[in-house]
Amino acid sequence: MKNKGTSLSILLLSDTHGFIDDDILKYARDADEVWHAGDIGDLTVIDSLKKIKPLYMVHGNIDSGIIRREVPAEQYFERLGVKIFIIHIGGYAGRIPKSLREKINSRPTDLLICGHSHILRAGHEPSGLLCLNPGAAGHHGFHRTRTMMRFEISDNKVKNLSVIELGKRGVFT
Repeated sequence: MKNKGTSLSILLLSDTHGFIDDDILKYARDADEVWHAGDIGDLTVIDSLKKIKPLYMVHGNIDSGIIRREVPAEQYFERLGVKIFIIHIGGYAGRIPKSLREKINSRPTDLLICGHSHILRAGHEPSGLLCLNPGAAGHHGFHRTRTMMRFEISDNKVKNLSVIELGKRGVFT
């Protein structure tokens, strides 16, 4: 963890689908903030993460009415000079839907974060917009490996982006 005020370490995850374990929580403890890009799946995920660090999240398409009442569909905020927009279903660099592009163009955005696809992606738009999807940290879905991302924000930039692999997706009945 870096000096507060000059740098923030972020744990980015999505698509937990109600699953939270010690591996996820270990990385959350090492971050300054945790951001969840939707398909939370259960209030225990929210409660577990909020006990550890500040949590910024959006609900996803599988989230219940209870979660949807507590968690917004979109988040727009700024951290250390970086303007962030989080939405569950969004696309990726080079393939952002028109309706989302209009939202991004209506306010300055440096970092677009989406979930939903269960496919880890990171890329820049020609405009310089950084688009991140951390993949899926849970066990539900077609992904083979559970993933998250971590990065730092400092000097008005996203730095030291890395992928966290949590192992193979299990099959639960």
